Amino acid sequence: MTALTDPLADAFWATSLRRWNAVCWLLFGAMAVGLVTTAPPGGSTYRALALLGCVVLSYGVLDRFPGNPVVRPRVYLSVLVLALGGLAYLGGSYAALFMVTLPHYWMFGRTPRMSMTFLGLAAGATLTGALAREGWSAEFLGETMVSILIVVAVGVLIGLWAHSVVAQSSERARLIEELERTQAELSEAYQRQGAADERERIARDIHDTLAQGFASIIVLAEAARAAVPDDQARSAHQLRSIESTARENLAEARELVASGRQPGPGGVAAGSVAQTLRRTLDRFAEDTGLVVDADLADLDCDQQTRIALLRCTQESLANVRKHARATTVGVVLVRRPYGVELEITDDGTGFVVEESTGFGLDGMRKRLAELGGRLTVTSSVGDGTRILAVLPSAAAAEGEA
Repeated sequence: MTALTDPLADAFWATSLRRWNAVCWLLFGAMAVGLVTTAPPGGSTYRALALLGCVVLSYGVLDRFPGNPVVRPRVYLSVLVLALGGLAYLGGSYAALFMVTLPHYWMFGRTPRMSMTFLGLAAGATLTGALAREGWSAEFLGETMVSILIVVAVGVLIGLWAHSVVAQSSERARLIEELERTQAELSEAYQRQGAADERERIARDIHDTLAQGFASIIVLAEAARAAVPDDQARSAHQLRSIESTARENLAEARELVASGRQPGPGGVAAGSVAQTLRRTLDRFAEDTGLVVDADLADLDCDQQTRIALLRCTQESLANVRKHARATTVGVVLVRRPYGVELEITDDGTGFVVEESTGFGLDGMRKRLAELGGRLTVTSSVGDGTRILAVLPSAAAAEGEA
């Protein structure tokens, strides 16, 4: 029963209608008393009361039973138009009825156009009834027509203003609702992205730690099995390496499980990163028998940088172990003015970088990118491989800022 169909407009007109109902019933009663007490008895008075009764009955049915199939808003407004024309013709209280029901055209009209259409019909019916009763007279032109037109103009202006206010409020409410919905969708997207990033981080950590450890265990187990008949001392050494690697993997697994509750060091001890890398290189040389030439500067780095450098070293050494068929590995760790460089080279078979689809290199790139670093891989078939990891130091980052 509103001129606008959104919830805010419905609430506005419903509230206005409830407030106006009490006033309408009092004024309808006062108009009926006025017709009975002031108008001379006769058929015209009874007909005026009958017309007023039709308006009151239609309004009451529509007010109490808004979903009824008979008296709809347009039906009530049509009855109101006919009653105004009849009362104007009979000389009853048509002006009072016009003033009392003026808000109804905006409350029960579906659109501003429909409201103004019924308001125009009411004005036309009133003028027609008054003209039929008074004729073209100075009283009709000077009082009746002017007063009705003024009332209609004021009603149109007030109604359009009310619709404009409700439309603006509705638009603001729609924008606020859309903003809240967008914020909710953005929050869900952030949560999904965060979950995806966390899954990727866990996958990368598993690949860099547990997967590499299991690969080492497999290689050591195969070597120990092959050497059992000939060299029991070497087999015993390799079995100890298997046990040590398994224990390290178990510690890494516990660290990964605990990292969801409390950030941990990822198996990297605090202190010089050179010491951490040295232990890894010594273990690699012991397990593989390859020559490792290391030049490691004694650098103090933050925990994230140490972890990134260690993971890059572990992944590079794992690739050398599995694919390179190298005899010598070189590792250089040095601080530059712009940050820390880790260079790992081998004299193995090499590969075509553009055709590499492994998870390890991509994981290293992403890990370094998260810290503002970069990874450069240089290799060709038969010429070995060079991996250069660059991470900005805290001092370099402050200088750039």
